[in-house]
Amino acid sequence: MNNVVYLFASIAVMAGVTYLIRVLPLAVFRRKIQSKFVLDFLYYVPYAVLAAMTIPAVFSSSNSLISAAAGFIVAVVLSFFERGLLLTAVSACAGVFLAELLLKASG
Repeated sequence: MNNVVYLFASIAVMAGVTYLIRVLPLAVFRRKIQSKFVLDFLYYVPYAVLAAMTIPAVFSSSNSLISAAAGFIVAVVLSFFERGLLLTAVSACAGVFLAELLLKASG
C-alpha cells in the first residue's frame, strides 16, 4: 500500500512541476519581450538543451570512446557543410561501424 501512495505522490509532483514550467512564463511575461538579450537567450535555449541531452548519449552509445568520437566528427563535418539529416545520421553510424571494425582488427 505504501508503494502505491509513493507512486501517486511522485506522479502528482511531476505533473505539478511540468505544469509550473509551462504556465510560469505565461504568468510572468504578460507583454511582448522587448529585450534583445532575452530574446537571443530564449532563441538558443532549445539548441542548448538538445545538445545537453544528445552529446552524452553520443559518447556512451558505442563500445569505445574512439569509435563514438569518430562518428561524432563525421556528423559535425557533414553538418558544417549543411548536408541533410538522413545523410548525416547514416554517415555517422557508418563512421562508428568502420571505427569499431578497425579497432577490432587492430587488436
